[in-house]
Amino acid sequence: MSDGVTGWRPKLVALDIDGTLLKWVEGSGTTREEISQAVKDAVQRAVEAGAHVVLASGRSPHGMTNVADMLELHGEGRERLWSVASNGAVVFRYPPLEVVHEEKFDARPAVEAILARHPNALVAVEERGVGYRVNSHFPDGELSGDMIVTDVADLVAAEVSRVIIRDPESTADEFVALAGELGLHGTNYVVGWTAWLDLAPVGVSKASGLAHVADRLGLTGADALAVGDGRNDVEMFEWAHRGVAMGQAIEDVIAAADAVTDSVYEDGLAIELDTWFG
Repeated sequence: MSDGVTGWRPKLVALDIDGTLLKWVEGSGTTREEISQAVKDAVQRAVEAGAHVVLASGRSPHGMTNVADMLELHGEGRERLWSVASNGAVVFRYPPLEVVHEEKFDARPAVEAILARHPNALVAVEERGVGYRVNSHFPDGELSGDMIVTDVADLVAAEVSRVIIRDPESTADEFVALAGELGLHGTNYVVGWTAWLDLAPVGVSKASGLAHVADRLGLTGADALAVGDGRNDVEMFEWAHRGVAMGQAIEDVIAAADAVTDSVYEDGLAIELDTWFG
């Protein structure tokens, strides 16, 4: 199916993971990640129609490959998957996991400025293939892989692609205000659902990572559909021809999108994909 007015149809489908593809289901006293069959089938239809499905996440690469496995996005006769990790700082292909592009920056000034205001904040830097180096343990389930406790000075001694700041005693609104007050010169930042701040190199976002992938595929943002639910999805909405917010997204994210679908708990992604590939 295409847009009846313009004949447009997505050639690149950029998909956020958490809250877009994945929902959290409670049962037996635990919470687990789940991709519904309806969403999985809709993604498969897009692939079978010839679209390039690209996962675009704030997660690190090793936290994304299991999602590609769950979706069965790779296999015999299919090209290796392109993915955008760490909010655009890392572009990789899979399987096997091969980093093909990475942006790094000196995070020390920004981290020191934030810790001066929030001395008890948690800090994490990716340790590729293992997990994260952290100044102290994050709450269970918030980081994938192992946590290796490391002194803050050592965490930011060398250039990094991404730093996570987390303060369980603070709020998302407080972190939005904090980032605005500090200015964080030379640093891109995005605030998550909670008091969670992702620091990245200036100019780096999911959009810049997707632009790199699109260029390698001979495509542009004009060929792209992007679906997500977080503040870190706003730039890719602006980059893509069509940006769609999930129904449970906050108002700022919905305002940045071209359209809104149903929530992740109502298989909103499947509804949007089936508009084009059903």
